[in-house]
Amino acid sequence: MAKSVNKVILVGRLGRDPELKYTASGTPFCRFSMATDDVWNDKASGERQERTEWHNIVAWDRLAEICNQYLTKGRLVYVEGSLQTREWDDQEGNKRKTTEIRARDMVLLGSPGESTGGGQRRATAAEAPASAAGTPAGTAASTSTITDDDIPF
Repeated sequence: MAKSVNKVILVGRLGRDPELKYTASGTPFCRFSMATDDVWNDKASGERQERTEWHNIVAWDRLAEICNQYLTKGRLVYVEGSLQTREWDDQEGNKRKTTEIRARDMVLLGSPGESTGGGQRRATAAEAPASAAGTPAGTAASTSTITDDDIPF
């Protein structure tokens, strides 16, 4: 079998508000952390055990803008994407490496009274059109107000 699969599906809560930034070429990207919990009963003692796993998420283009607008710390969210490892040199010149989830799909979860008013809202990287080609960050096109009619979910 010559194919491979790199797919991650997470349902959890945001550990902090998203942080939207732009690359030098004006492409938006958004970073946030997400916690997932694992609960089980210890076989030896019968006691309930819990473990929280933290995940670093990055979204790009229109999905990044949507995540920045609708996600807040504590919000329950479904994220689907792939694992991506990147390397860089820190300020002291040491090689650093991190693995994060590159989001391709996001669904807001939770009850109607939670964070943004509830229900489920979905955004995908494939459905979300990229911002106007060649429009640098900070211009009128990239700072316009986004209405519910603009959101593809």
